[in-house]
Amino acid sequence: MDAKKILECERKSFNKFINFRLSHQFMAVGIAIASLSIIMMFVRAFAMEGETEWLKLLLKKVLLVGMLIMSLSKDKVEDEMTVSLRAQSYAIAFIVGVIYALVMPYVEFGVSNAVHSGGEAFKDLGDFQILLFMLMIQLMIYHNLKRYR
Repeated sequence: MDAKKILECERKSFNKFINFRLSHQFMAVGIAIASLSIIMMFVRAFAMEGETEWLKLLLKKVLLVGMLIMSLSKDKVEDEMTVSLRAQSYAIAFIVGVIYALVMPYVEFGVSNAVHSGGEAFKDLGDFQILLFMLMIQLMIYHNLKRYR
């Protein structure tokens, strides 16, 4: 094989990966998964007693999967404009997510020290909080960009 064929093969597989989308029916599946996860979080918090930390972690992961499915599902009409808007929303969500991850620990530290005079310890953000924030931003920005196009 020559270099051009190898590059073309790599380009095709990379484009397949970049353009991967789930069908439109998966939007309803993602909404159902995320909704059930949120409902179960409330049930666990208010109705369940005992050691349920494993359930909390599981429900967090299920919520992220539901939101990811929503993010990856196609619209009813998928054209070049919606692909461009989706790419813009991912870029904005990434930038806002990085800024959030850099700034928010200091904001929490300052507010907790202002409220509690005991001197709170500096806490870093968890992976769930950052991923949830980025997925929420991406979904909101994408739907707002679609609405105002």
